[in-house]
Amino acid sequence: MLETLKQQVCDWNRALPRYNLVVWTSGNVSARDPQTGLIVIKPSGIEFDDLRPEQQVVVDVDGNVVEGLLKPSSDTLSHCYIYRQRPDVFGISHTHSNYATAFAAVGKPIPCVLTAMGDEFGGAVPCAGFALIGSEAIGQQVVEHIGNSPAVLLQRHGVFTVGKSGKDALKAAVMVEDIAKTVWLAMQLGTPEPIPAEDVAKLNFRYQNIYGQ
Repeated sequence: MLETLKQQVCDWNRALPRYNLVVWTSGNVSARDPQTGLIVIKPSGIEFDDLRPEQQVVVDVDGNVVEGLLKPSSDTLSHCYIYRQRPDVFGISHTHSNYATAFAAVGKPIPCVLTAMGDEFGGAVPCAGFALIGSEAIGQQVVEHIGNSPAVLLQRHGVFTVGKSGKDALKAAVMVEDIAKTVWLAMQLGTPEPIPAEDVAKLNFRYQNIYGQ
């Protein structure tokens, strides 16, 4: 079932190490099928180079396995919580990318000091609290703190991103690491000035409604 979505989720997961967002077996991408509401997610503890479409696990919105011979990701319950609370979300990514996770390690949001942040995130990337892996607790932190942003940091943990598809969530993960690196480098030179809120709103509107084809 959901063979096309399994292939896509496999491809999106395999892209995580290509963009230097994860190492070894950490991190994951999931996607929700709009027709059935079922979720396809990476299996737990499988190296990204070894991932195959048929290994992806199908779960229902409560995290019960519907199809799959392997255990789903240890973050499955948190992914499911986010999907239940956010009917607009159809893709989720979780990474431990270095620069973004450095901000998470000290519990600091990434300030909106770049036009690219206004474009993609509509403001600062917020930082949620600390929660342990394996339950809905991380998902609760994500929903509580992410706001209108597609990305949120998890204190002393990593990054969660959401989108209208798994590809959108992956893109947000790539972008948050890129801006986190630039902001960190800028902080070594001085104190970057935040972009005024009214300009951030203009940047975000243009990017979301006018930019591109």
